[in-house]
Order: sequence, then structure tokens, then C-alpha cells
Amino acid sequence: MSISAHHDQKPADQERDDSPTAVAVPYGATPQEATAHLTPQLWERANRLLVRKALAEFTHERLLEPEPAGGDRYTLSSDTGDAEYRFTARVMALDHWKVDADSIERVDRAGRALPVDALDLVLDLRETLGLSDEVLPVYLEEITSTLAGSVYRMAGGQKSAAELAQAGFQEIEAGMTEGHPCFVANSGRLGFDAAEYAAFAPEAAAPVRLVWVAARRSLTVFTCSGDVDRERLLADELGAQVLGSFDAQIRDLGLDPADYHLIPVHPWQWWNRISVTFAADVARRDLVCLGHAPDEYRAQQSIRTFFNTSSPERHYVKTALSVLNMGFLRGLSSEYMEATPAINDWVAELVEGDPVLAATEVGILRERAAVGYRTDHYARAATKGSPYLKMLAGLWRESPVPRLGTGERLATMASLLHTDAEGRSLAAELIAESGLDPTEWLRRYLNAYLVPLLHSYYAHDLVFMPHGENVILVLRDGVPQRVLLKDIAEEIAVMSEDAVLPEAVERIRAEVPEDKRLLSLFTDVFDCFLRFLNGILTEEGVVSEDEFWSTVARCVADYQDSVPQLAEKFERESLFVDRFALSCLNRLQLRNNKQMVDLQDPAGALQLAGALENPLARFRPGGESR
Repeated sequence: MSISAHHDQKPADQERDDSPTAVAVPYGATPQEATAHLTPQLWERANRLLVRKALAEFTHERLLEPEPAGGDRYTLSSDTGDAEYRFTARVMALDHWKVDADSIERVDRAGRALPVDALDLVLDLRETLGLSDEVLPVYLEEITSTLAGSVYRMAGGQKSAAELAQAGFQEIEAGMTEGHPCFVANSGRLGFDAAEYAAFAPEAAAPVRLVWVAARRSLTVFTCSGDVDRERLLADELGAQVLGSFDAQIRDLGLDPADYHLIPVHPWQWWNRISVTFAADVARRDLVCLGHAPDEYRAQQSIRTFFNTSSPERHYVKTALSVLNMGFLRGLSSEYMEATPAINDWVAELVEGDPVLAATEVGILRERAAVGYRTDHYARAATKGSPYLKMLAGLWRESPVPRLGTGERLATMASLLHTDAEGRSLAAELIAESGLDPTEWLRRYLNAYLVPLLHSYYAHDLVFMPHGENVILVLRDGVPQRVLLKDIAEEIAVMSEDAVLPEAVERIRAEVPEDKRLLSLFTDVFDCFLRFLNGILTEEGVVSEDEFWSTVARCVADYQDSVPQLAEKFERESLFVDRFALSCLNRLQLRNNKQMVDLQDPAGALQLAGALENPLARFRPGGESR
């Protein structure tokens, strides 16, 4: 069902309802307008850019082996030999392939030109990529959706990197064009129709009003941080007038509001899942739909998390969303959510209590309250981890806005990897704004981002998932001052058998073989982020590769010198080793694009393919080889 049909539900606050819709109807009213942006010219460009990324990342992961063809030219044959790819590329540190998109040619056996098409590339190389008959069609759909998203962004007119560098927090969030830098099919959003895409995709930047549901307390679990009161939280988030309207609706049905918890629901989830899959619960009044609240939100890069644009100081709201995106259905487990506030409290207390971390001013955006509904029938029928157990839950995460000081502004760290249509990067624009020498800017950034991650690992065996979307930069005059980490409970781990953890926090303990522990830094930080930042800044001539990696090495060495009590661990688990294992993310998705990783055993899912030469090794203090 398209969004344009979803107009019968009135928001709770009638005074704020200046239109009959909770979300705008995209493209106008005709079916043709839903695909008007899909033009041959833009489709060709989007394909060329995605083929460039596929050639680069699949080669990086040792799935492809292009043949040198003289100079910086390479060739690659299809599985059957019916097609050949020819392109120009520069191979950089960490086996990072910078492929020239405009140089890519695809030819048949006779040398005649063929279209440069991402779907054809997948089919040309399906055997090489190891795509099963089950995975292949879904992967093609994810590639198509990723392409369609790229075209949508192009058609809407993209801001230049210079404009985006001066833009507000949410403009930057919506302006990201790349998605996850490693994954080729990184914008699947399978489940959204054309209208829903334009209403809910982060790049559409459309205002969204959440649907609220009252869920019977006996079937619902609400947990919160030690300093949170449920009634106060809801009053601060919704206001007395909205809460009064909700209570009145419940009483009008002859029910008692005290018997219910309130759950925020993604509008798509209500129309496509809850109202249908949980129809029995609605009929029994175990669930009562209360309609839209008046605050407007914007979807973030993570799709199912919303930022409150009506009242930015209010919490983010994270919702369940049964849409397939980048290897996972984006549901939220009510069981998993139960311990979320306790885990966040524990991490925040650890960070605040450690003088080294406190000195970096790193912040934790706590997930302060969580609520999840457990429907009886599916609970009895579904196995652990089933999508049916992840359809109705939500949480409230702190907003970064109240943490800003005078002259400070926010930007997702993903923006450092953003380049505009002319090839200019946002990172270069920030460096120019700062007036600093590029290596000094880089060092300031590393002090803010890398040092907290190093110390968390070496002092506390604590690792985060610090990719660009999970880190928010606090900037002043273009210079990173500190970072704020988010998405804590689902994406952290304590890799120690000896760490003393509260019972409620125990689930974050992970058993990881000693030889794979440092991959949490080598893969997530070096290979999945700094590799790309180096490629961007080097390509633009902002810094050289030597300058980039020597600055990273000095940051690591200076941190280690500042905490000599950890010297033995630095020696035992060295970041200056000659090489480290290559952990491959696309291989996970190509193997199973519906459930890439078992969250109960993330280390067991690793796909390793040889080793990468460590760019820090030659800047090792003392210079000895290891």
C-alpha cells in the first residue's frame, strides 16, 4: 500500500495538523511521476559509479583479480569470457583501489562496446562472486534499489561539498550520497515502494510524524536508565496535551491508560506490518493505535532512527522497521532492547570515570529508555532471532544538540568520506575552513576519534562499531573538537573473560580468539574508514599517503607514550605489526544477504581473505620489523 493512501489517521495534536497528511505525497499524484527521475542519462551515470565501486571493493576483498594491461590500465574477464572490463586504477595503501569511473569500458569478445551496467557486472561475475541461486535475485534487487537511490539524489540536485560543509546537521545527514563505503549494495531498503522511499529515505529529507501505539503492559517490557523516570520522559517527549489526547482515546474504548505502555512506531511499520501481522492483537485491544503525534522527525542514515526537527533537544527515536537493508531486516528485538539502558549507563559511567577518555571529551549518546512488545502467538511459534520477534519495539537516545558549546556545530562522521559531483570532498573543505596545515587538522581529528577507541580497547577491552554513521563530529571552525558515539548497546563488545560486568550488561561480553581481537581496530577503523579518507585526501592532493599514515602512526605512538602502564599490552597486541588479516564485508552479504551475521557470535561470521600490509608498520617507533 502506498503512502498516498495513508491519510485517514489524524495526529494527536489537531492544532499542528495544517494538512490532512502525516507525510507529504511525493512526486505528485500520478504513477508516472513516481519514476520521473529515472532517466537514461542519470541511470547510466549511477551505473558507472557503482561499477567503479564494485570493481574496487570486490578486488580489495580478493574476489576479483584484474590483470595488469600496462601502466595503470587493468582488464578483467567475465566468468564465461563473453565480456571484458577495461579500466584505469591506482592501487594505494591497504590495497585500496581508486578506479577512474570514466575510464571503465565493457566489451564483448570482438571488442565491441557493451553497456557499463552494475546488474550486468553481477551476472557476468556471479560464479566468481559465489552468488547462490537463492541470494542472486535478492542481491540484484538490492543493487537496483541502490542505483535508484543514487539517481534520486542526482535528480534532486546535490549541494557542493563547500555548501554542505557549512550546512546544518540534518542537511549534512540528508546530503550523504555514498552510504557505507565498503558495501556495494548498500541502499537496498527492500520493502519500500516508490512513494515510501521518497517519504522515508534519509536523502529525501521529508518530514515524518511517528505513529504511536498503546501496548498492554502485561505483554510489554519498558526499561530505562537510572536517572530516567518514565512519566517525565514521556511528558518531555510528547507534552501534556498529546499525552492527554492519547489517554482520552484509550478511555473512550473503555480501557485504562495505566494498563498500557506507549510505543513509537515507524509509519511504514504500522501500515505494512503491525496493522496486518498483529491484527489479532489490535482486535483484542492488546494494541491500540493512537495516531500521529505532532512533532516532525527526519530519518537518519541508519533509516529506522529519527531526529526530532520540531524540538531538536528532544531524544532521537529508534523504531523497528521490517525492511531489508544491507544484509539485515532492520527490526528491533524486544528481548534485546530490555538491557539497552543498563548497557548504555555502564558504558557512559566507564567513559566518564576514565581520566584518559575524559581528557578526549568523547561523549556517549545514551539510549536512555527502551520498550518492546511480545506478542503471544509469534513468541510461541518463532525461533530465537526470528524477524517476527523484532516487529514492535522502540528506544529513546539522547540528542547531541544540548551538548553543543558556543560556536560548535554537528556533522555525521560519514561526511568526511563525502565527495560532490565535481569530486571535491567535504573533508578538504573543512580543512580549508580551519586554516590549519592539513596534517595538523588530521591530527586534531585523530585525537578526537582514534585516541578514545585505542584507550577503550587497551585499557578496558571495550570495542565499538565506530563507522562513519555511528560517530558524530563536534566541529568548531571546521576542526573536530570531540566525537559523540552512538548505537551503543547493539554494537559494542567487551573482549575479556575477566572483566567484571553487571548481570544486566553481561550479554556484551564476547569470546574472540586472541589473534582476531585487534581486527576490531584494524578492520572497523583502518580498513573501513581511514583507508577511504586517505584515498580521498591523497587523490585531491591535500596530503600525501606518507603524510597521512605517518600522522596516524604518530597519534598511536603518542597515545601509547602517554599511558606507559599499558606498555606490555601494546607490545603483545601491536598496531605496528607488518600485516593483519583482511576481513571482508561484501563476502558476508554475498553469502547471505538476509542475515549477514549472527549477533550472538559476530566473530564466528568473519570472512577472512589473506592479509593486508599495515601502513603503520614502516612508521613503527624504533623501526624494527615484526
